[in-house]
Amino acid sequence: QVQLVESGGGLVQPGGSLRLSCAASGSIFRLNAMGWYRQAPGKERELVATITRGGSTNYADSVKGRFTISRDNAKNTVYLQMNSLKPEDTAAYYCNAEIITPFDGKDYWGKGTLVTVSS
Repeated sequence: QVQLVESGGGLVQPGGSLRLSCAASGSIFRLNAMGWYRQAPGKERELVATITRGGSTNYADSVKGRFTISRDNAKNTVYLQMNSLKPEDTAAYYCNAEIITPFDGKDYWGKGTLVTVSS
């Protein structure tokens, strides 16, 4: 069984930084694209950033220049470095990954980690 487990969320003041991590475990044959999404209270889930296995990245306009996505293929882990955080970045952040197992290939989601930006 495949699991994605996020960590690194918490409370931070505006202008501060946080680093999120998401580790994939289980019967993984191959990890393809990985990404971070977020959902603020009362809003729909939205894309934050994605990264291909080869390292190509894509960002939402709202986080460009402030957030950096990266991955360690040897550790099956994706990271999100968040700098210059704003109150509007407050949300639950979810990890997503396209995972190929010996049995199938599909998208998996983590359970989320909460980021609160407040003074």
